[in-house]
Amino acid sequence: MKLLFILQWRADAGSIQAVASYVQVGNALGHEVAVYGRPGVDFPGLPCSLDAERFDHVVFIFESLLQWMRPLQAVRLLAGVPPEKRVVLDADGMLNDTIVVDGYDRNHLGEDDRQAWATFLGQLGGTILQPTLARPRQPDALALPFYGYDPGAVVRPGPGAKPYDVLYVGHNWWRWKEFNDDLLPAIERVRQQIGPICFLGLWWDVEAPRAGGSPYEMAFRVDGRWLRRLGIQVRPPVPYTDVIPTMGQARVNVMTQRPLLRHLKHLTSKYFELFCADTVPLVMLDPEHAVLVYGPAGRELALYPSMPEGIGGKLVDVLERPERYQAIVADARRHLVAHHSYHQRVRELMAALESPAEARPM
Repeated sequence: MKLLFILQWRADAGSIQAVASYVQVGNALGHEVAVYGRPGVDFPGLPCSLDAERFDHVVFIFESLLQWMRPLQAVRLLAGVPPEKRVVLDADGMLNDTIVVDGYDRNHLGEDDRQAWATFLGQLGGTILQPTLARPRQPDALALPFYGYDPGAVVRPGPGAKPYDVLYVGHNWWRWKEFNDDLLPAIERVRQQIGPICFLGLWWDVEAPRAGGSPYEMAFRVDGRWLRRLGIQVRPPVPYTDVIPTMGQARVNVMTQRPLLRHLKHLTSKYFELFCADTVPLVMLDPEHAVLVYGPAGRELALYPSMPEGIGGKLVDVLERPERYQAIVADARRHLVAHHSYHQRVRELMAALESPAEARPM
């Protein structure tokens, strides 16, 4: 099968890591998989094409931004690719009706925003995929996990001490409520028992441009004084090719997910990248959800406010008993190889494109 991915080109965010894995594994399995665009230095090794018409299917990946394609570009693409060849991956649940989580995170700013997405979807047509292991909220969407695990990318332990005890790799985008309510208070209680901590990504040390007073103000909220008081370093993001080695600079990595996606149980690349790094991943998920993704080991790697030892106690326990948790991570990796490898994801996607009705949730 010939498959072309169309997405916003971002080297340090979004789904580019997953698409790179689809390209590598899909081509190794005998398919032709490419990315729409011209080759660029930020995306080394990715085969690119502007000839969408010659592909069997074109997969549009949409996250929170609708208008990342120029209007004339969209018109030209849609004219050359019939609806039956179009696929939409709704990564951020934007094609659902309006959802507001805890009065905080939301998929639409208002009815005009929701209607814009609905209108665009009607014009685009094609098959809708949502990256979840659960039943999609959108009735006409197909559940397809999409994101997966690359066992070939696992970085083995190296010599020498790591510069950080705890690292968070991700942008401050709808994250502050969880950090403010749960993670930072827990760290503060045990700060003397933890060495260097770093948050790596955008908007941890400064408000996002034009965020003040806008509807997105809550999405970028941050208290830099609190971070500095806790001695938490802040570093800029790295390109997707450096994410896994960078995670390996810490003994523990913490993963959070924006509340909307956690509510929808949508998967992201970060679920799996963490387990390729030389680190102990701790995921801020409900334990049942962690088990669904990582198998029984997921329960031991979940961080949640009501856990018996508390979030801070868990961080300290991992740092004090690394061998125990490295064995747990190895169990989780075996589960990921069996259930979430990109070889499996490529086969699932190709099967869904060939027989989309069979992929619909029951």
